Amino acid sequence: MNILGTVFVLLFTLFVVPAVSYFVGTPLGPHEVEALATLGYMVAGVILVCFVVGELTSNVSQTDKLWSILPIPYTWIVASYGGYSPRLVLMACLVSLWGVRLTYNFSRHGGYQWKFWGGHEDYRWAVLRQRPEFQSNLMWSLFNFGFICFYQNLVILLFTLPTIVVLQNNNVPLNLYDYSIAAAIVCFILIETIADNQQWNFQTAKYAAIKAGQALEGDYKKGFLNKGLWRLSRHPNYFAEQSIWVFFYFFSVSASGEWFNWSIAGCLLLIVLFRSSSNFSEEITAKKYPEYTEYQQKVPRFFPRKIV
Repeated sequence: MNILGTVFVLLFTLFVVPAVSYFVGTPLGPHEVEALATLGYMVAGVILVCFVVGELTSNVSQTDKLWSILPIPYTWIVASYGGYSPRLVLMACLVSLWGVRLTYNFSRHGGYQWKFWGGHEDYRWAVLRQRPEFQSNLMWSLFNFGFICFYQNLVILLFTLPTIVVLQNNNVPLNLYDYSIAAAIVCFILIETIADNQQWNFQTAKYAAIKAGQALEGDYKKGFLNKGLWRLSRHPNYFAEQSIWVFFYFFSVSASGEWFNWSIAGCLLLIVLFRSSSNFSEEITAKKYPEYTEYQQKVPRFFPRKIV
C-alpha cells in the first residue's frame, strides 16, 4: 500500500473506531462531557499551532515535540474535574513519569531548542518529502495538516481518555487490580528506558567512530543494533510504549467493571499507528543495511517470542 493509501486507512480508523466504540458502555454525563469538551478545545488549538508553525518553519516535527508532553496536562485536567480522586491522581502521576522520561529521551536527540519552533526534525519526514506524491507543496501541506498534525494529535488525546471513564465512575475506590496495573506500567516504562538507552549508546558510539574517521567493525559495520533487548524484538521500545497505553486503558476497566468501553479506541489506534510507522522505518533501514532483512526474518517486530 502506498503512503496515501496508508494515510487514508489511518484517517478512516480514526473516525470509525471511536464512533463505533462510543456507543459501547454507559453514556457520558454532563460533567464528563464538560471535561471532554475542555480537552477538545485544547487539542484543536494544538493542531492549529503545530500546523502553522510547521508550515512557516518547514519543520513538521512540532507534534513530535509535544507527543510526550501533552498527555500530562490532559490527565491532570481530568483529575481536577474529579476532585483529584485517588485513581485519577495515580493515573496522572504515571503519565507524568512516562512523559518526563520520554521528553528527556527526545531532548537528547536534539528535539528541542530555546527557539521552540526549531530542533531536530524526524528523519522520516525528509524521506517522505522525496516521494513523487509529495512533490507538490499543496499535497505536502495537506499531509502535514491531515496526518502529522490532525491525526497524531487526536490519537494522543484518545489514548489518555480512559481518564474520562474513570471520572464517570469516580466513586469506585482503588483496589488491588489498580495497583497491579500501575506496577505493570512502571515495568514497561523501565523496559522502554533500557531499550532507548541501548539504542542511544549504540548509535552514539557508531557515529563517534564515523566522525573520527575510524573504520567501522563488528556490530557497528552492520549498522543496526541487534543486541540486548533488540535481539528479542525489533522494536522493544515500541512494544513497551503500546503496552503502557493498553494497560492504562485497564484503569477504565477497573473503575467501570466493563471489559470493553469506548475509551479503548485510543490504544487500538496507537497500535495501528505504530504498525504503520514501523513499516516505514524498516523500509528505510532495510535499504541502508543489507543484513537487516535477515534480522527481520529472525526477530519479531514487537512482541518478544524467542531469543536469537
